[in-house]
Amino acid sequence: MLAYLSLFGSGFIAATLFPASSEALLLALLAQGYTPLWLFVAATAGNTLGSCVNWYLGLRLLDFQHKRWFPVSARAIAAAQQQFGRFGKLSLLFAWLPVVGDPLTLVAGVMKIPFIPFLLLVLLGKAVRYALLIWLGNAALT
Repeated sequence: MLAYLSLFGSGFIAATLFPASSEALLLALLAQGYTPLWLFVAATAGNTLGSCVNWYLGLRLLDFQHKRWFPVSARAIAAAQQQFGRFGKLSLLFAWLPVVGDPLTLVAGVMKIPFIPFLLLVLLGKAVRYALLIWLGNAALT
């Protein structure tokens, strides 16, 4: 059970703006013989929940825009909103991508994308990614 909780935590942290990765732990646990279904559930749930935290932070981000300590310029926010607007909600299917995925979920909050569509798109993208990773990992092990 600790292994699955560790993977959940790793997936959660990896989906926030902290630099981290859950793939190595997932593949290591898979190689050790842990149940692929539970690895999939733990990784997908943790990673999706981490993205939900980013969405919420984005939703509240502009409340602090006029504070002196606010780290993001109005120009940078406008550029991110314009980019997101160009590609639309379906870009959330790619929230699993390195470098751009985590900020994408934050910007979705800034853009006030409704939570349920956000959740479904992010969950679908992350689930497909982890399923593919487990499938490839199993294929490499056999």
